[in-house]
Amino acid sequence: MVGNAWLWPRHVARVLRQRFAEALCLDGREPNRDGNPAVHCAGGPSLPASYVQRGSAVVEFTFLGLLLMVPVVYFIITIGQIQGGSFAVVGAADQAAKVFVAQPDEPSGRAAAEQAAILAMADYGHPAENARVDVRCDPGDCSAAGSAVTVTVHLSVPLPFVPFSDAFRLNASQLNASATQIVGKFR
Repeated sequence: MVGNAWLWPRHVARVLRQRFAEALCLDGREPNRDGNPAVHCAGGPSLPASYVQRGSAVVEFTFLGLLLMVPVVYFIITIGQIQGGSFAVVGAADQAAKVFVAQPDEPSGRAAAEQAAILAMADYGHPAENARVDVRCDPGDCSAAGSAVTVTVHLSVPLPFVPFSDAFRLNASQLNASATQIVGKFR
């Protein structure tokens, strides 16, 4: 046995090679063509017909691909809309606060802040009717030097591709951001 130990790996490799050739019908035998749906080589063992799949892989791949990929793509688009909305509210609040403190009086400051916020929202593709601007001053006089003006912008981000979203009011998210500016002594 010890003298023949070096032959053992060759024997195992030869047996495995023969078994694979039989399983794949590579040993010279032709596949069975008698109309039987069982898969086997002529003269070899066969599998029952219930084990055989007949071309359903393309259908399964298409169906499962659509079933799984459509929600994933919709989720990615929705997250992109929310991320764009968050950039929009931060930029709009910052610009509105800067514009407010540059105006000579409170009414013109509020109008300019709302206009700046609407313009910033439009740059990111969000309509003005989805946004709301709130201005708060500390202390109460917004035009006094040293007053802190805080502008808060609220935005409703609707779900993308939803018909009649105005009637149903289906929103993906409610976003808000605040920015504070100090009214300077010299304008």
